[in-house]
Amino acid sequence: MIPDSIGKLIKLAKAQKATDIHICAGAPILFRVGRDLIPSTQRNVTPELSKQMAFEMLTPAQVEQFQQQLDYDLMIADDEGRYRVNISQNDGFVGVVIRILPEQAKSLDELRVPPAVKKLATNTKGLILITGSTSQGKSSTMSGIIDEINTHRRKNIVTIEDPIETAHVNKKSIVRQREVGRDTKSFHTGLRAALRQDPDVIAIGEMRDYETVKIALIAAETGVLVLSTMHIISIDKMIERLLSYAPAEDQGHLRYMLAAALQGVIHQELIPDTEGGKVVACELMLATDAVKNVIRRRDGFMLRNIIHTGARYGMIAMNQSVTGLLEKGLITREVAEGVMVDY
Repeated sequence: MIPDSIGKLIKLAKAQKATDIHICAGAPILFRVGRDLIPSTQRNVTPELSKQMAFEMLTPAQVEQFQQQLDYDLMIADDEGRYRVNISQNDGFVGVVIRILPEQAKSLDELRVPPAVKKLATNTKGLILITGSTSQGKSSTMSGIIDEINTHRRKNIVTIEDPIETAHVNKKSIVRQREVGRDTKSFHTGLRAALRQDPDVIAIGEMRDYETVKIALIAAETGVLVLSTMHIISIDKMIERLLSYAPAEDQGHLRYMLAAALQGVIHQELIPDTEGGKVVACELMLATDAVKNVIRRRDGFMLRNIIHTGARYGMIAMNQSVTGLLEKGLITREVAEGVMVDY
């Protein structure tokens, strides 16, 4: 049950097309609209009110757990949607961030990703990574790929998520969604179990540790299509991020496993469109022989050159994607220049 005060905030946030709600002592309640935090109240939230609003969403047992850990994640829902909540202690005061989740999985067409992404989703084995910084729509793209497979193919899809953000209904495929902490103890234990469930597709919310990375690569090498997200600011940081999880003595083996399993990387930024919404600017790297050689040698800085010269293989550089969106009138020149300065 969502408290009335939180329910009213969520309705107001949705009306303003916000993606997140921030409740922080000493500041107004803020809505994330596009890339900006917009005040939704004139007065600052007091420490007492911030704590009260947070604890109204928790049971007494959950309050006790929060007071022990000083962080707590949960999902809340009503008839109009589902919301991911993080409650934390900041400078001694309790604060809340609420993420407004999609009401249902959006198709790849609705997400307006390049057609090459849909083609990548037809793969039957290997690893597909969706990368980007925080809040760039990675989970939505992974959900869109799952929906694409679910709509057109008869497969057994197992997801391991923390938490489950988008609920899928069975179409042509069976989609079994497992939430870390509720349905399985961790990503790597859930992944091990998934390998015994006759999977065609395994979707991992995020690869956060060496065990998860290693098992995911083994699954991808043995004929399962593995989807996962990773927080990085650019594709050329991918190799270093994955190796950072591994002990030094295992890094060489991990590079060779990654080179063998990788099918493609979708790197994206979610940018404001001309209609007040958002659109995906998408960079796509396909695992050609050149890419695999770079991964084996650990020369991540070379990936940028391969993407820029890989159009004949279907690769898309970020500046090409942004230019395409600009030419279609979907974004302004100011937005385009703001994105391309980093590429």
